[in-house]
Amino acid sequence: MRRAIFWIYGFLVGGLIGAGLILLLTPQSGAELRETIRARWRQILEEGRQAAAQHRAELERELAMLTRRTPPGPSM
Repeated sequence: MRRAIFWIYGFLVGGLIGAGLILLLTPQSGAELRETIRARWRQILEEGRQAAAQHRAELERELAMLTRRTPPGPSM
């Protein structure tokens, strides 16, 4: 358990150090960098929404096929 906590701690510290270095060493100004990050984030969200919609449509088609093939239950 202790190893996992140290691993997570190291991962977080490494991520913060890496993010700081990126901000310090990037050739863009802060405003340009923030806008680039926002644009990329919007693109990622839109791609995720499209993938979710496509997957939902596939699942709905599959459900429709399964419900059509399922024989009716016994009458009571």
